[in-house]
Amino acid sequence: MTTEEKYMARCIELARMGAGHVSPNPMVGCVIVHSDRIIGEGFHQKHGQAHAEVNAINSVTDAVKLKESTIYVSLEPCAHYGLTPPCSDLIIQKQIPRVVVGSIDPFAKVAGKGIERLKNAGIEVITGILKSECDELNRRFFTFHQKKRPYILLKWAQTSDGFIDKDRSAEDYGEPTWITGPRALLRVHQMRAEEDAIMVGTNTAEKDNPSLTVRLIKGKNPLRIVLDRQLRLDKKLNLFDNSTETIVFNGLENHRYKNTEYIKIDFNDQLLPQILEVLHQKNILSLIVEGGEQVLKTFIDAGLWDEAHVYTGHTYFGKGIKAPMPPGITGQSELIGKDKLVIYRNTAT
Repeated sequence: MTTEEKYMARCIELARMGAGHVSPNPMVGCVIVHSDRIIGEGFHQKHGQAHAEVNAINSVTDAVKLKESTIYVSLEPCAHYGLTPPCSDLIIQKQIPRVVVGSIDPFAKVAGKGIERLKNAGIEVITGILKSECDELNRRFFTFHQKKRPYILLKWAQTSDGFIDKDRSAEDYGEPTWITGPRALLRVHQMRAEEDAIMVGTNTAEKDNPSLTVRLIKGKNPLRIVLDRQLRLDKKLNLFDNSTETIVFNGLENHRYKNTEYIKIDFNDQLLPQILEVLHQKNILSLIVEGGEQVLKTFIDAGLWDEAHVYTGHTYFGKGIKAPMPPGITGQSELIGKDKLVIYRNTAT
């Protein structure tokens, strides 16, 4: 690993500390180096607050050294006024002579303009250091801006013989059919805290009565989304408790009640593009699709997914509702307690 890669790797490490807090902004880390020694660090901590470059510059105790330093940043410094001023202007103002960048920002208001502004000010700019790792870090942000939709993560638990549920009658509704253990559940709640939204279909809402909130760890709740074409779901279900923001996509009406927004779409037309367009307009960078079988299959058949997180427990059903099969390649695989998690990547997207 080169010296520049070493410092960029630290930028990535810092950037990850903003996971679950900065969306719809990207995760960004920044390191300032003087005479091969780190004199300042920072990361983007929360949406609407200071960017990584600002936090790193403010952490430097001897500001005179900035004029002889290199600033490393995992994503191109911004060049526009948003909720905060342009970071490229701050770098110019502080007369930092050298900037090393990982990824080029895909956001149209930046997209090379930050680098151009720095170069026009006589600053040396190096790009593409650990580019693939920096791109991977912000794959949600890149997908959102390049494909105009959220990054989509399918998630389900299946038994050792490949079923996601039993054939249940109405008398068995109200609680999920547990397949995996407590450590896997903790991991699922961590996932929820780091993503923007989570979706279930009508049948899952009715059968499992999920809350789709973060309860086992400290973190924010994702935006809850439920499909209910005819608005037939019982309003006593947990999804309608108004404890957190919720969207009900339906075929009948538009209105809002407290934290629950009802959005009418055409269920006779292509369903997913309509939903994803609404979520894009609402700046939702990532979406967990948690079921059920029909909803998962719809996303898979349309090729509209980026990752599939599949938990396999030791439970054996013998019969029931078969788990879908993602047409991806096996990526990360790990044991979580007694359960196995495999994360598939959609190589066609």
